[in-house]
Amino acid sequence: MSERIDVVGVPSEIKDNEQRVALTPDGVVELLHHGHEVVVQAGAGVGSRFPDDEYAAAGAKIVQTADEVFAAADLIVKVKEPVPAEYHRFRPGQQLFTYLHLAADRGLTEFLLERRIDSIAYETVQTADLKLPLLTPMSEVAGRMSVQAAAHHLESPAGGAGILLGGVPGTPAANVLIIGGGVSGTEAAKIALGMRAMVRVLDTNPARLAYLSDIFGGRLDLVTPNRARTAAYVAEADVVIGAVLVPGAKAPKLVTREMIAAMRPGSVVVDIAIDQGGCFETSRPTTHSHPTYVEEGVVHYCVANIPGAVARTSTFALTSATLPYLVKVAGDGVTGVARVDAALRLGLSTLDGKLVSRPVAEAHELPFTDATELLDARR
Repeated sequence: MSERIDVVGVPSEIKDNEQRVALTPDGVVELLHHGHEVVVQAGAGVGSRFPDDEYAAAGAKIVQTADEVFAAADLIVKVKEPVPAEYHRFRPGQQLFTYLHLAADRGLTEFLLERRIDSIAYETVQTADLKLPLLTPMSEVAGRMSVQAAAHHLESPAGGAGILLGGVPGTPAANVLIIGGGVSGTEAAKIALGMRAMVRVLDTNPARLAYLSDIFGGRLDLVTPNRARTAAYVAEADVVIGAVLVPGAKAPKLVTREMIAAMRPGSVVVDIAIDQGGCFETSRPTTHSHPTYVEEGVVHYCVANIPGAVARTSTFALTSATLPYLVKVAGDGVTGVARVDAALRLGLSTLDGKLVSRPVAEAHELPFTDATELLDARR
């Protein structure tokens, strides 16, 4: 049974320096073509260089406040997960399509359940070939930017050890250790190699290591890790990039405080996995306004929305991926589309006040409900 959405709402993002927007003017045109109304908060696209008049010309209704967006819309589409300052705007039964990262946020999980918000998380939408089409573009951006951030924070004025990532003839290049050879780890390796660093990648999947060996032509040091190897390589590194992903689940803590303490003072760690709780024991979320802190003498860069710093690039990359799925969600509603689209069904997080994501339920030790039961009950 279809539960078609009449009005799609796009509020401004309010996380620190989050300049991305969930829908471009082109996306408005597409949704209107499919018979939906679109309400956009004034200024929502400005950070990505999409002025209000472009949205208005595309056919969106521009309203001044987020309260008006939430009051008008049946489906809220965002980039980042709601923060507590937005909770009061949601009404019971409203639908939400955005990044959620619930395994690292019990408070948001409980709010969505209490308010009975039906939600699909971008990061857990998964195709039959096990790819994550809505996470991939931002993983690519974050992977590339992680090396830029590390290179900057290795500089003396930024608190680092004063090391040039690629060195110069007659001096050694920096040692960059990347933990995880998935999408973000692969992109980090590309940039680190391009900057002439010495790069090592750890991954537990032999097939992935073989793939990386092929595409990089042997220029990477590729290692299957164990605890002792990880500790030794972390201690040797000038930069450690945490690029670990367990879809939908809280990131495992693969680098201990003891390992961090063994690094040289002024070394840099970048935790791309911070959205999912982080993979370093010493990690805690930071912002673009205050991106780093020093723990055990090591500079930590743990910004929870890394791609937000390149908002226009990121918005184009993200909305190109999300728009076809958004059209489906708007066409049938969260429950309707979950019945007919297997990829979006895997993205379901909360439904009818129940938690339908097993990894999130396990992370918070909350009751899990099989989504199939709820979807069948709604027929």
